[in-house]
Amino acid sequence: MAKRILCGIACLLLLLGCSRKEPPPAPKAAPAKKLLIGLIPERNIFRQLERYQPLADYLSRKTGAKIVLKVLPRYGNIIDNFRSSGMDGAFFGSFTYPLAHAKVGVEVLARPVALDNTSTYYGMIFVRKDSRIRAARDMRGKRFAFVDKATTAGYLLPLEYFQKHGISNYRKYLKETYFTGTHEGAIRDVLDRKADIGAAKNTVYYRIAKEDPRILRDLVVLTRSPDVPENGLALRGDIDPSMRDRMKEALLNMHLDPEGVKVLKGFGALKFIGTTDKDYAAVVEYAKDIHLDLAAYDYMNN
Repeated sequence: MAKRILCGIACLLLLLGCSRKEPPPAPKAAPAKKLLIGLIPERNIFRQLERYQPLADYLSRKTGAKIVLKVLPRYGNIIDNFRSSGMDGAFFGSFTYPLAHAKVGVEVLARPVALDNTSTYYGMIFVRKDSRIRAARDMRGKRFAFVDKATTAGYLLPLEYFQKHGISNYRKYLKETYFTGTHEGAIRDVLDRKADIGAAKNTVYYRIAKEDPRILRDLVVLTRSPDVPENGLALRGDIDPSMRDRMKEALLNMHLDPEGVKVLKGFGALKFIGTTDKDYAAVVEYAKDIHLDLAAYDYMNN
């Protein structure tokens, strides 16, 4: 009898063991969220990526999102890409940010402080020293190299300059006008005599002057704009608030992190500082002075 009982218990245990379910497999880690970030074409695509890619890699590690960079062929394309390419953010210039804020509702987070402890830049109009052009009256019948209609330094400044000097139609006043697409292009076109006059931002002007001494030797600056914010990172208004907070925290604390300090050095910055819409007030006022409506502005070059 005891043997039968023991045998029955053994069979019961065997059946229970066979029917026991295997534990469910561990859930797979959710793929990292991808954020597509645009870069305006201050310089050629290779130099832009060389400067920004280490920063993108750092932010990817700190936020848990995969930061993918896209260098755009022209300034106004940033706004187009928000509408057509699913872009999540961009490093906006001082004019493209107010435009994108008005048109697609992006919100700025932070901007870099340069190695000289400045977080602003200004636009300049320049000519060759041997051109004999020193004032607006000397520009009649000359060639002008703009950067893009969506830039402060490369377009708003010249518009304000012409208006200030009573030139209501610069296209008729000048022999030729065109857009180079980059600040570097406008500088080099004047330097190489492809254009008589150019406009660009001072940070690019003096950065490439370190590589090419002809810029300071052969060019002269005629006028400059007010100071405006350096290129700042802004994200879409509907980005997850927690992601926005992580991104801003990573940027603002970079200078406290040894790894971040190394990335900042390569980027050419001391740190990032918080930035708000109020920092762009000078650009908005500048636009109003020349009767430009940001929400309705046609930023396509023509």
